[in-house]
Amino acid sequence: MIPRGLAATFLCFVLCTSLVSGFYLPGVAPHDYAEGDPVKVFVNSLTPMSNSQLKSVISYDYYDPRFHFCRPENDLIEVPESLGSVLFGDRIMGTSFELFMKKNETCKSLCITKPIPKKDTAFINQCIAEDYSLNWFIDGLPAAHRKQDERTDEEYWNIGFQLGSGGKESPVLNNHYDIYIHYHERTTQANRVVGVVVVPSSKDTKLEGGKPVCKISNEAFKLNPEGGSEVVYTYSVYWIPSATAWATRWDNYLHILDPSIHWFSLVNSIVIVLFLTGMVAMILIRALHKDISRYNAVEAQEDVQEDYGWKLVHGDVFRAPTHPMLLSVFVGSGAQLMVMTALTLMFAVLGFLSPSNRGALGTVMVIFFMVCGCISGYVSARIYKMNGGEQWKLNVLLAATLFPSMLLVSLFVLNFVFIGLQSSGAVPFGTIMVVLGMFGLIYIPLSVAGSYLGFRKPRIEHPVRTNQIPRQIPDQPLYLRSVPSIMMGGILPFGAIFIELYFIMNSIWFHRIYYGIGFLFLVFIVLILTCSQVTILMCYFHLCNEDYHWSWRAFLTSGAAGLYVFLYAVLYYFTKLEFRTFTSSVLYFGYSSIISVMLGIMTGTIGYLACLVFLQRIFASIKVD
Repeated sequence: MIPRGLAATFLCFVLCTSLVSGFYLPGVAPHDYAEGDPVKVFVNSLTPMSNSQLKSVISYDYYDPRFHFCRPENDLIEVPESLGSVLFGDRIMGTSFELFMKKNETCKSLCITKPIPKKDTAFINQCIAEDYSLNWFIDGLPAAHRKQDERTDEEYWNIGFQLGSGGKESPVLNNHYDIYIHYHERTTQANRVVGVVVVPSSKDTKLEGGKPVCKISNEAFKLNPEGGSEVVYTYSVYWIPSATAWATRWDNYLHILDPSIHWFSLVNSIVIVLFLTGMVAMILIRALHKDISRYNAVEAQEDVQEDYGWKLVHGDVFRAPTHPMLLSVFVGSGAQLMVMTALTLMFAVLGFLSPSNRGALGTVMVIFFMVCGCISGYVSARIYKMNGGEQWKLNVLLAATLFPSMLLVSLFVLNFVFIGLQSSGAVPFGTIMVVLGMFGLIYIPLSVAGSYLGFRKPRIEHPVRTNQIPRQIPDQPLYLRSVPSIMMGGILPFGAIFIELYFIMNSIWFHRIYYGIGFLFLVFIVLILTCSQVTILMCYFHLCNEDYHWSWRAFLTSGAAGLYVFLYAVLYYFTKLEFRTFTSSVLYFGYSSIISVMLGIMTGTIGYLACLVFLQRIFASIKVD
């Protein structure tokens, strides 16, 4: 299970782009209400909410018996959700709220709970101390609370509202809700909901004649730590006319706190790419061009001249690497992730993954991951065959199972943690069976088909022959040894994305809508260019020092960006999070590890393929006997 909002992850894994706000997925149509028509209220899981430091990552069902919230008198209505919505932790259900278009109501009784046991009282107070929030939906819009931008003093709406207040020392439970519904009136019979704001409050409400009496002077309501408290839940409804059109109703939710930071992130990434482009251009245009001209000029002379420079390793540079099977499988999986990410971002930029279509991001990511299995099999087969591999059956099997099995096993282990915590984040058994069915019926056949096509293709031929006896590699300077060069190479790809990574992590862990898909798409392109160029640069330096073991080093050089992302997650943990339980830390580092490994495999693949193309081109340009 992926925590609600993860999305992005996988670098992606989000919801809406600021460049195309107001454009919605076809089929998400507005709902018109006549005056007096019932307007339904739905509830989602409770999630931690904090503006400074997050204290938990565990979500709970709204109707978890420990909360003792008011349940509908009739059967509980569970809203069917898409695959992505369920995987992201959404558990949307009906309520007993009674709202009618344009009908204001005050101090309406919702229910009076039975006495709450001591154990459940402690659980509720703990959730209040950890800043848990309620998540409601009315006409597809999330209920929000008002906030003010400290920089511009502009008011905006932040999704969710507090379960209670007072912290750990003096927790009070919010048992009264003032619901402000903004509506746009097109005609008398056509009113559309364009905003939902809830102001919760805690009231020690008394009953008179069996009915609640809400007073401004009511004291805050506190649960008795020894148990036995009865909670009187009430609500008021206020309908507010608004000039906001239905097509732009999400704008209040997508407030950009500081858009200049996104531009700074993009400019920072572009500067890194321009720097690397200048370095690579200098090498290709000046050094390589001169080298190739000099090598070819020497070959044209009658006197035999001894090779020097990177031409010395022409007989070893395309020697098969150690563990070619594992390398080919990882490169195939990285190509799959790269295509999946690119397609997901393209759909998001075009507006097909708007927040009005809940779960669209997760569903699209799962579908693209399954369909792109053919790319994993094809690329893996081509690379393995190029490196002289003969165990083609094992390659087909590993390409289809190794990486997805690692991913599924990791997610299942984390899912058991959610089950043990009675969290709504636990993926239901039926959904697990659906995912496994898609893996067996879609992913594996497509991966096998891709491998079949890859092995049917002619072997990728290298421009120079490989010597039978490996050439001895001289001692390398410290900065060109494997570990230092890999760590140096991974800094630049990470540097191109780390600012935008901050916003992505805020979206994942603080359950906020990520609104910068346009920026993210451009940063993704910059990441590809950076990985390609830094790997080519480091590869050239190694070749000039007669080190021809480039395959794994190229993969790990750009793949080290994943390691830096994990180290950044560790820094984020100590600066932005304040987890109260060990399990929250386990879940955080578990998902951070999965994201870092996936990013590392994807960026490593980009670097390896770029280096392969680079070597094919430069050695095809020289004359070798």
